[in-house]
Amino acid sequence: MTVEPIPSTGYSNRPYAYALVGVALLIGLAWTFQDRIPPVTIGTVAPDFEVNDLDGGLVRLSDHSGDVVLVNIWATWCLPCLQEMPSMERLYQKIGGDGFEILAVSIDAEAGLFGLDGNVGGDIREFAESLGLTFPILHDPSGEIMRLYRATAVPETFLIGRDGIIYKKVAGGTEWDASQHKELIQRLLAAPQ
Repeated sequence: MTVEPIPSTGYSNRPYAYALVGVALLIGLAWTFQDRIPPVTIGTVAPDFEVNDLDGGLVRLSDHSGDVVLVNIWATWCLPCLQEMPSMERLYQKIGGDGFEILAVSIDAEAGLFGLDGNVGGDIREFAESLGLTFPILHDPSGEIMRLYRATAVPETFLIGRDGIIYKKVAGGTEWDASQHKELIQRLLAAPQ
């Protein structure tokens, strides 16, 4: 019995090998450069950022130097974000403005468009008005602040003291007007500038 060679189909594994090498190279580069952005954890200095508010005005975290700031990263399509926003408004009504600020950073795409996360951008202004939110709402459709803060969820919130240090980090929704949060904010407000 003779075995005949299988005729070539014209396909080569070479493109797959190149693709595999390319993916490995990209993973290696990402691993190498990930340490260039320092980790953002409790006890580290909060990275400064600048982003537009809903009226197009430029807002920087450094504009609030010396204040206690709650930076909340959220989106209109996020149910836990919707659930925690009323507690943020109650907190803001109680202690906002007197050395305490909330900066709520929406990562929504432009309204009606698909974002990098695959979600359709909602109407941020309508969302804020429907909940009666009076604290500053910022818009970061590129997600740059989320990357800068290495946020892994929405909502994700960072409580920053007068000294610019992060004192609390919460991934997921919470009741921001609960006593444990208010007490920490009051302690941070009492700290020297």
